[in-house]
Amino acid sequence: MATLHERKTYRDQVLRVLYEAVEGNRLLGITGAQLRHDLHVPEQDLAAACTYLAGEGLITVDWEPGNTPAMVTLTHEGIRHMEADEEDTAESPHTCEGLGHGQDR
Repeated sequence: MATLHERKTYRDQVLRVLYEAVEGNRLLGITGAQLRHDLHVPEQDLAAACTYLAGEGLITVDWEPGNTPAMVTLTHEGIRHMEADEEDTAESPHTCEGLGHGQDR
């Protein structure tokens, strides 16, 4: 089981990889297999990160049997979240993790 810090890191990494892969086009997505390959995240931790992010309305996930993400896409809200994070990073050298706030699931 991943620690709280690891779970937050996985969630941030999923968002970052998706955002970079789709370049702001919410019609594009990335396969779960590609996410696992790019992030080197254990399968159950990737599923947990995707479940959390989908619950927050930041991504949509098409699931394969066995609770495995088949296709993951950013929602409009997810793109806005990443753009705001990008703007915050450009404006301030001291930023917090984007999803480090609020309740952990």
